[in-house]
Amino acid sequence: MKRSLVLTGALVTAAIAGDTSVRIAAQPRAKKPRAATAQMVPQFQYDKTFPKPLPNQWKLGHVAGVTVDARDHVWIIQRPTSLKNSEMEATDLSVYGAVGANPGSAASNANGGVANVGGAGRGPLALCCRPAPPVIEFDHQGNVIQAWGGASRMNEYEWPTPAPKSPDASLGTGNFGERGIYVDSKDNVWIGADGPGDAQALKFTRFGRLLFQIGKHGKSGGSNDIDNLNGAAGFVVDTKNNELFVADGLRNRRVIVFDAYSGKYKRHWGAYGKKPDDSVAMKQYQPDVKHPQFGDVHGITLSRDGLLYVCDRVNNRVQVFKTDGTFVTEGAVAPKTLGGSAYDIALSADPGQRFAYVVDGMNQKVWILDRRSLETVGSFGHGGHAGGAFDAANVIATDSNGNIYVGETWESKRVQRFLYKGLGAATP
Repeated sequence: MKRSLVLTGALVTAAIAGDTSVRIAAQPRAKKPRAATAQMVPQFQYDKTFPKPLPNQWKLGHVAGVTVDARDHVWIIQRPTSLKNSEMEATDLSVYGAVGANPGSAASNANGGVANVGGAGRGPLALCCRPAPPVIEFDHQGNVIQAWGGASRMNEYEWPTPAPKSPDASLGTGNFGERGIYVDSKDNVWIGADGPGDAQALKFTRFGRLLFQIGKHGKSGGSNDIDNLNGAAGFVVDTKNNELFVADGLRNRRVIVFDAYSGKYKRHWGAYGKKPDDSVAMKQYQPDVKHPQFGDVHGITLSRDGLLYVCDRVNNRVQVFKTDGTFVTEGAVAPKTLGGSAYDIALSADPGQRFAYVVDGMNQKVWILDRRSLETVGSFGHGGHAGGAFDAANVIATDSNGNIYVGETWESKRVQRFLYKGLGAATP
């Protein structure tokens, strides 16, 4: 299910007419007056100029990953096959054949790896739109620099498997397929996969040439399989030790570490740094911020002082580890949210990285946490389709200026930028 009843107690400030600023909502603290707990928190303003209109009548599908490289260029990975027929009416649907076409076929590869769209024999219906390629690089101003990705024509790698197309041509796909993107300091691009049977991750050059693949589609042996993944959702590289940390993920319940140069396995762990156990059942819509196992390892990032922050989405928590897997601490995020609140995490750009930002696709917020205590000190965002609102907030990243980027799935299918405006008082 996309939505469930939200039981969080966050306060949202009404927007002032004509003001595009995102106001910060302070979280209530029991039995303490506001004056005694006031804290300066980051302030953000929605940036309607980012991104610029896409070229070639391109349209985005589900944005399932966002990252910022050393140039402050913004990268996304999106799912072309998640678009409905009605969202890509400039596409010559006749080249794809009937619903259920093979996504690796020549017809599919003719337009960015898109398949299963139906409409055979009709041709383009309008000037707009057509699916964008899966991987897109934007410059800081929001212009498209390059785009690439899709099924390999030479079978040199296994591109993420798209979710099955709905038999109803007016619908897209489920929320699966391409998942997570990270550009490391050497301009390597890491891509995850959580489609049906996906147990792989891919490493490319910045221009889309494959370097190597970790894992094989259909080969996962669970959370203690050291050769394969199972729904890899996020990545971060420790450049000091040349180690890749993977949030693995949608079906597995662990963090796994590989050598970033060779892809060789190094170690893995579950919640609290313990061995993951897939036999422990998770109860749907019953989050447990003290559960001995991860429920859904959905986001991951590394601080400058060497701490690894891991989002357990369905258990509404962030756990912190040393890079060797030693558990350090944890914090709850909107803990009464039945559908899961801790989707992805990014850190503030100040030298000490004082704040952590957790994107929440159920409450449609970005929660602001004190990075040391993991206490929620503020938030911004609200539900809606207008610019600056969220409908399916899913992934988050920050740039060197402290600006925030949020990617959305389901019906929103977009990436938005929120400009950092300095510190200010959290508003009640």
